[in-house]
Amino acid sequence: MTIRRLPHGEFIKRLCALALSSGLLAPASGYAQSGPWPAKPIRWISPFAPGGGADITSRIIAQKLGPALNQQILVDNRGGAGGNIGVDLAAKAPPDGYTLVLGTIGPIAINVSLYKKLPFDPVKDLSPVTQAANALNVLVVHPSLPAKTVKEVIVLAKARPGELSFGSSGTGATDHLAGELFKALTGVNMVHVPYKGGAPAMLDLMAGQVQTVFSTVSTAIGAIKGGKVRAIAMTGDKRFELMPELPTIAQAGVPDFEVRNWYGVFVPAGTSREIVMRLNGELVKILQMPDVKSKLLESGIETLHGTPEQFAAYIQSETKRWAKVVKDSGARAE
Repeated sequence: MTIRRLPHGEFIKRLCALALSSGLLAPASGYAQSGPWPAKPIRWISPFAPGGGADITSRIIAQKLGPALNQQILVDNRGGAGGNIGVDLAAKAPPDGYTLVLGTIGPIAINVSLYKKLPFDPVKDLSPVTQAANALNVLVVHPSLPAKTVKEVIVLAKARPGELSFGSSGTGATDHLAGELFKALTGVNMVHVPYKGGAPAMLDLMAGQVQTVFSTVSTAIGAIKGGKVRAIAMTGDKRFELMPELPTIAQAGVPDFEVRNWYGVFVPAGTSREIVMRLNGELVKILQMPDVKSKLLESGIETLHGTPEQFAAYIQSETKRWAKVVKDSGARAE
């Protein structure tokens, strides 16, 4: 038998190839991609508890994204600290396209002003893919409150300074800052009562423990339909398609009032442009699907979409806007 002696360089090359194929030697870069992306299941982090607007949005979109990418999308709920825990987990994940996070207005644009220090930088540690949705909020009051319009709420609050209270899902949450913005723009004195979630705040509103809540539609819709609370106006820039009789707070006499509780999809900073644009293309298609739009709308969530650059510019403007509201309100969270 003849044994052919390989040149030293060729021998080393083949030995490394054998080690890699057998798993004995890892690639030098932890983010190396062998073959086309995606080659394995993708984790989608939802930084809030199951059942809320962010979770509903995550699961409806993930259900469509899986087939589009021909891979399983695993929704991972990592709630806590106003969304900071889940977003931080995504920010520190490898930028290889296998971790997505549904970032919301809180951890992305508000918490940087609300918390003394964040464990991540929303701009430096994350790359925006697309804005995805807007969870609509509605001003609701207890039925015993003799106010059926925004102007009547303002008149009543001014006549009883410090007596009316508004509940929220927590200090610094969108529904809290909506109340603070309402106070600043109208000059009323209302007391903030924070809860550990929107559902407990709604329960206390129905019980008459607080008089108002700037609730998400998804939390309030059942109580509104059941006549347990009275809907006054929407907090966004337009009327809600399923409750067209309600004006926006701006339309009802507070012209500069607008609160949009938005969600968007992010990947860790450093993820390749190719992957970001592939995700953007698939997500924009999904967000325009009639069944996706209708399912989300049932929970008071409207779909949005755009380019990564458009989303980045919007985040910058929102961060600046809410920094002023947080500062003026004196709100802090730790």
